[in-house]
Amino acid sequence: MDVRHPTHPDQIPTFDTSALRGHYLVEELFEPGAIHTVYSHQDRVVLGGAVPQPGSPLELETEPPLRSEYFCERRELGVLSLGQGAVTVDGSTYELAHRDCLYVGRGARSVSFDSSEGGRFYLVSTPAHTSYPTSVARHADTVPARLGDPATANVRELRKYVHPDGIRSCELVMGVTELAEGSIWNTMPCHTHDRRTECYLYFDLPPEHRVIHLLGQPHETRNMIVRNEQAVISPSWSVHSGAGTHRYGFVWAMAGENQAFTDMDHVAIDELR
Repeated sequence: MDVRHPTHPDQIPTFDTSALRGHYLVEELFEPGAIHTVYSHQDRVVLGGAVPQPGSPLELETEPPLRSEYFCERRELGVLSLGQGAVTVDGSTYELAHRDCLYVGRGARSVSFDSSEGGRFYLVSTPAHTSYPTSVARHADTVPARLGDPATANVRELRKYVHPDGIRSCELVMGVTELAEGSIWNTMPCHTHDRRTECYLYFDLPPEHRVIHLLGQPHETRNMIVRNEQAVISPSWSVHSGAGTHRYGFVWAMAGENQAFTDMDHVAIDELR
């Protein structure tokens, strides 16, 4: 388990490209036959990737930084399927299609991942002080919110999976946004979340294309070049927005003080520097 320590906004001007990427970008989550995890001190979020091989399920184990007997002893877990596969939680198996989401509640002792078709799973875990039932949200059954305008190249569909009016959780809020053909911008105009950390995982981006992701305080922005299936950790004081060289999707997940989706601090485009 990789560990990422928190940063102060005053550090941003001192970071070169390598330092920015080292603090905020998770580059290698998905390795065939392995589970990789990153422990962030930003709201104690854990990000992970699981890539089981046919006939060889992967068990989600606890890690020393968690100081727990099993992974979900004090945590809840969101799983986003990038492909076709199955997740088994305490003996119950859940088949997931591409972009389906599984929520695993605090106290689940055994979580394993399996796929016979090259599936991969993106994991987001947050601390939890209460338990909610393990539940599935199907991409095909979730009604999207349609946002944006072709004139500003940000037409997109947003699906909420784990939230107060959907799958209940203690702290985690999680969903998927997919851009329309010809659109490149996500979350523009952008915002910050003074009370929450938000993480993006970019996916469905062709290997030769990239997303230019903006981060930092609105008056002191920086950018990172992000490829397919890489994740960005955004502290509460940081904007989080990007423009791609091709359409893409991204998984968004939040953790912190509350679960109100609308609790954000808007930033006008002309305020960005």
